[in-house]
Amino acid sequence: MVTATPPKTVTLIVTRQDTPQSAPYTEQFEIPYRPNMNVISALMEVQRNPVNAQGNETVPVCWESNCLEEVCGSCSMIINGKPRQACTALIDAYEQPIRLSPMKTFPVVRDLVIDRSRMFDALKRVKAWIPIDGTYDLGPGPRMAEAKRQWAYELSQCMTCGVCLEACPNVNDRSDFIGPAAVSQVRLFNAHPTGEMHKNERLDALMGPGGIEGCGNSQNCVRSCPKEIPLTTSIAAMNQDTTKRLIQKWFME
Repeated sequence: MVTATPPKTVTLIVTRQDTPQSAPYTEQFEIPYRPNMNVISALMEVQRNPVNAQGNETVPVCWESNCLEEVCGSCSMIINGKPRQACTALIDAYEQPIRLSPMKTFPVVRDLVIDRSRMFDALKRVKAWIPIDGTYDLGPGPRMAEAKRQWAYELSQCMTCGVCLEACPNVNDRSDFIGPAAVSQVRLFNAHPTGEMHKNERLDALMGPGGIEGCGNSQNCVRSCPKEIPLTTSIAAMNQDTTKRLIQKWFME
């Protein structure tokens, strides 16, 4: 008599939290395996059939996702101990059980959903945009040298996912360090021919409390960045520029 092989399953252990104020807890799920599954599709399976490993009906797990191609950064979470995007985390690449938890650097909204306002506030602080006057067509902008454009494009791939802040030991609830992403964006926008007009404002922001001085040079950020952005190169360049700016301000006083 031939015994049928039981279907392969995927075991998820999810750290859950019902409200921002409530205590976290874990819940285990067993879901059917499919080839080429990623963590997002596994969570969608739990959402389709919200029954835990004990066979009890439960509330579906909450998480964020948007682009599903590692561009938006919204599905960042800790997967088996490391922060990364759930959309590109393939089930076959991980040992089971697969443990999912929210990133600790940011406040938890619910389950795996976090509040990344800290990053967005940092970008506002350093004016991470190119200001233009009016809403009319200004025509073609100034051209950048090709060599500069190439490294600036690397910096522009930042998706504000928060992984570099999660990996940085200097970003925590006891520190107001703005993090490596904002520092790198200052370098990007100061390199732009139009953005350069507000260069000193951005450098002054980096020189303020919680600015570039908060970097401890652990270099965790560059090792963890899913886009392989040269964050430590940007930090070194901004250290140099802020030092020049400080000397300039001394002579102006």
